[in-house]
Amino acid sequence: MNQASSLTGNESGAPRPGTPAFEAARGMAPDVFESTVAAQLVADGVITLSDLNTARDKSARWATPLGETLVHDGRISSLGWARAVASQLGLPLVDLRAEPSDEALLHPAERADYLRAGVMPWRMLPDGTITVAATRPLSPIVRDWAAIRFPGRRIAYVVTAKFDILWAIQRHFDPHIEAEAREALFDARPDLSAKTTITQGQAIVAWTVLTLLLVGLAVRPLSTAILLSAVVTVLYSGSFLFRFLLTWVGAHRRMDVTVSATEVASLDEAELPSFTVLVPMYKEADVLPILVESMRRLDYPRAKLDVKLVLESDDLETIDAAKALGAESLFEIVRVPPSQPKTKPKACNYALRFARGDYVVVFDAEDIPEPDQLKKVAAVFRSSPPEVVCVQARLNYFNRDDNFLTRMFTLEYSHWFDYLLPGLHELNIPIPLGGTSNHFRTSTLLRVGAWDPYNVTEDADLGVRMTQEGLRVVVVNSTTFEEANGVLGSWINQRSRWIKGYMQTWLVHMRHPLRLRRRLGFTGFWGFQMFIGFPPLTALINPILWAIFLVELVLGAESMRPLFPGVILYLAVFNLLVGNLMYIYFSVMAVAKRRWYRLVPWGLLAPAYWVLHSIAAYKALWQLIVKPHHWEKTTHGTSAGTKDVLAGITQRNAAGRDGERVPAE
Repeated sequence: MNQASSLTGNESGAPRPGTPAFEAARGMAPDVFESTVAAQLVADGVITLSDLNTARDKSARWATPLGETLVHDGRISSLGWARAVASQLGLPLVDLRAEPSDEALLHPAERADYLRAGVMPWRMLPDGTITVAATRPLSPIVRDWAAIRFPGRRIAYVVTAKFDILWAIQRHFDPHIEAEAREALFDARPDLSAKTTITQGQAIVAWTVLTLLLVGLAVRPLSTAILLSAVVTVLYSGSFLFRFLLTWVGAHRRMDVTVSATEVASLDEAELPSFTVLVPMYKEADVLPILVESMRRLDYPRAKLDVKLVLESDDLETIDAAKALGAESLFEIVRVPPSQPKTKPKACNYALRFARGDYVVVFDAEDIPEPDQLKKVAAVFRSSPPEVVCVQARLNYFNRDDNFLTRMFTLEYSHWFDYLLPGLHELNIPIPLGGTSNHFRTSTLLRVGAWDPYNVTEDADLGVRMTQEGLRVVVVNSTTFEEANGVLGSWINQRSRWIKGYMQTWLVHMRHPLRLRRRLGFTGFWGFQMFIGFPPLTALINPILWAIFLVELVLGAESMRPLFPGVILYLAVFNLLVGNLMYIYFSVMAVAKRRWYRLVPWGLLAPAYWVLHSIAAYKALWQLIVKPHHWEKTTHGTSAGTKDVLAGITQRNAAGRDGERVPAE
């Protein structure tokens, strides 16, 4: 039965700050009061004395409230703690779902305050008293908020649970939050949003070039064909030289900010910042146990973690699986309302509006970050200047030996993190972020517009956007292990999305090329062309060049000689032989550096992998035209490595684990 029902129609029985239990508690320091509540829970048999002593020790080390420590450690649910607080204070416990707040007392601009302080204006009594629902009614932050929000008014309190505040904010402000998640960047900076795929000016340029090309082919076909072959050959040569430069520079530099084990051990946990962890998922119920286990293994104060399972509201299977996990109350379910575009960045933008952490990180559901990753990131942020707003962890795969695709994925990522990223960093070229394990300053992420929900490679775009703002990205010496996509159909879908996103990113940031050149500088501008713009183009052109090569093999070298006169022929042969061999060598060198020698022979099969890239590129081009914002879902949980991880988690859970069910509803 709801204990607050007597407050809705009259003043009788209304909780007042002057009631004996409340007044007695107000005389206590908040930590003393919470210790009293916890002691009563021990007396009632809800928690053990060992639980209490452990929580007191952690609370002192972490500088976190005792109640939050108990809740986040899974010793009691957030609802159970709220019930105990209400009982100790003699206040009603309110279910904000059954009895929602009076809409007249709420304002969308205040929702961040509600979340931060754990409060919600609830009722106005006939005598003008404002009744406030709060998770911690004795907290100074709650009293300060009430005094500022309702100056000179009498304030009464009721108690509610943490998840009721989250639910109430969604209930009352969903249209505002959803609109912000979808349109905030476009409304503030439409020129930096991929909502419009091609601007009118870009369309005019594209049609002009196409018209000139068609006229040239009609009037002077051979001369036009020679010009095209010359342009393509020079671009390929430039791309090869650029990659060679990045690899050479990256081989002699380290981009990683190294945080030693000694530095991690010396961190004062009381001074560590809070982290919001966003885990966007869609139809991934099977891999949820990996996420929960990974978060439990993090060596970080649990009471300073705010883990949000970001689920689409129509994905009932994953929502039900999350609720049935038996996970602690540090896990929250955030339901993303249905709207288009239905993309990961829109879901992250939505959940970001509920973030309580000083920093925010994005993980995928199957990710396994190294346990000390957040501590290393906190150390990097603490020692970095304010312009460092993102710390990227390295990525690698726990299933790299599954099949051809997973091995090639590993070759790619090894070259990316060991050579290309250090080269980009050294040459001050925009760094496209990876899709996971990016740690941001929350306030700065919101200030720059967060992720573009209309860009399907949102992190690459965000990296370029932050660089234009004069902000920096660094890489920390910590690795997140994830599942490499080893299913061909899913790999094509994922890679076509990435390529389409690179196309979108290039089109967006080339709307104002002179401004981009001014902000990025000469090297950064041309690096952007070669690293973001040219790879999708080469994947589209490669089949044409392969066809020309096959014709030469069948009909003889002289058959195509007119298209490659003079120096163009030498450049083309250089690209074919030296360029392609060097690309293969780069990949082989990267895994050899990591001493994964068994993967070295697989580098020789890179040309077959390039064929798959071209297939994905043509799918990406088609989707860019007909459905630019469509998100191709990547299927997770298919590898033998993932199944082994899940089996291990199942065995450990079968052995017994304390915890509360996720009460995020």
